[in-house]
Amino acid sequence: MIRFEPRPDADALWTAASFAMAIAAGLAISALLLASTGADVAQVFSALVRGAVGSPKALATTLVKAAPIILTGLATVIAFRAQLWSIGGEGQVFAGAMGGYLGAQLLAGMPPLLFFPGVLIVGMAAGMTLGWLAAMLRNRFAVNEIISTVMLNYLVIYILSWLLQGGPWGESGGTISYQQTPMLPTDDFLPALFGSARLHAGVLLPFVAAALCSIVMSRTPLGYEIRGLGYNPEALRHKGVNIARTISVILMASGALAALAGAIELFGVAHRLRADNLVGLGYTGIIVGMIGGLRPLGTVLAGLFFGGLASGAVYMRVLGDVPAALVPAIQGITLFFFLCAGVLARYRVVKVAVQ
Repeated sequence: MIRFEPRPDADALWTAASFAMAIAAGLAISALLLASTGADVAQVFSALVRGAVGSPKALATTLVKAAPIILTGLATVIAFRAQLWSIGGEGQVFAGAMGGYLGAQLLAGMPPLLFFPGVLIVGMAAGMTLGWLAAMLRNRFAVNEIISTVMLNYLVIYILSWLLQGGPWGESGGTISYQQTPMLPTDDFLPALFGSARLHAGVLLPFVAAALCSIVMSRTPLGYEIRGLGYNPEALRHKGVNIARTISVILMASGALAALAGAIELFGVAHRLRADNLVGLGYTGIIVGMIGGLRPLGTVLAGLFFGGLASGAVYMRVLGDVPAALVPAIQGITLFFFLCAGVLARYRVVKVAVQ
């Protein structure tokens, strides 16, 4: 008979080996899946790498696709480390884009140094509001945050649908109404980096956010409270910490990060608000945060990996002639093995004698 026991000390070498085995196993199973479709596995993986990092254009696309999921991954890290199971990233991403679009209308004509920080702050405020609502429902009425954040996701998406379909933000052409806003003015686009048509200044924000999250988590009283809430909330309460306040701060910070992802997608990529171009970013962020071990650095690396998968998917489909559905399948396989690696890194298998 066997059982899992927590490892007393984290072994960096064993942790690295666990994740290396996860990568190898994920690649092996993905190769078998690809081979079952009749695809040339070597050609498919080569196309995937070329599409992800094979040229400056591909690398720019990878960074742009990774940016929002790194931010939603960091939002997951902050909440989940405190064992606050917020599933509201999806709605908060939409809220961030909606807030940013509203901010663009309110701040139209302002200088760029005021306009861009302003619209991003308004977008983040929308996500913070959703986080505050979830915290208030938990603190006052003991509503589980899983339920409240999922229901808030639906609420935000329905509000957006109303705004776009016959509402004040919908674009109309002749007698036709489209489920999208008019295109933003070109002056409202986030500035391009290095003269690239794809790479915008918003891709820098996830790395700044990750550095700040790492500092907050490891070197501030709030980080202590986040970790303490996750490990032992009763002990934290006896230390004199206001648990309700801490929950509110954590969920609001998580909401702000997820909303920032929506705002930079609006001003850096889509340049108009639509009902379909933000779908999945919040849920992907949960996967990225989990694969990253609920650590900021790990989340950045996992986000870059998933950004590379998304960027290389086009090359993989065209040059490798594989179904589009295989990309999320490979992501799911990767998640499974990385979660297994996380268990191996934190626990050891012990044989117990049967009495």
